[in-house]
Amino acid sequence: MFFTSIFRAYFRLAVFAVGILLGIQVPSFVAQYSQRIDAHYREVSINISGFQATADRLFDGDLDALIAYYADSNDEVFESDAASIRLIANRYARIRHERNALQNNGLAVAMHVMFAADQEFLDEALEQYAYTVPLNSIAIQWGIALAIFITLTLDLCIFGCQKCYGLVRRRKSGVSTT
Repeated sequence: MFFTSIFRAYFRLAVFAVGILLGIQVPSFVAQYSQRIDAHYREVSINISGFQATADRLFDGDLDALIAYYADSNDEVFESDAASIRLIANRYARIRHERNALQNNGLAVAMHVMFAADQEFLDEALEQYAYTVPLNSIAIQWGIALAIFITLTLDLCIFGCQKCYGLVRRRKSGVSTT
């Protein structure tokens, strides 16, 4: 019994420590993901700027009208370039949407990155992620919050399993629960 309680206590401490280490990574990963999105946004903005300038000058800023003009052209070069411009325009819109989603408060941004991030950029960020142990207040807050959440969740699951096991055991032995 004594060793079981010691094991349980150390196990809870280990889970808490892992939770802290995972939580500390959240702000760092979100920052690296945001930097990646910003870099891609700058690149695609440069790529689309010439086409947007032409659309501004000749099509009242309507990039779709410029693309349609290229696609409907009798010139084979213009027709094939329409698909390339469409690809750049779609990528620009996708990255701009992602960038706008990262302009919220810290919790909303973290939830977006965990559950709704653009898969291409998330995979890229995960592949290039450098684990850090920053000791700033935001990282510490995330670490403690995640550690408490994980520990409480585990404790509640164990408590629920123990209660269910006890209830099943009493029913099998014929003892009334009332």
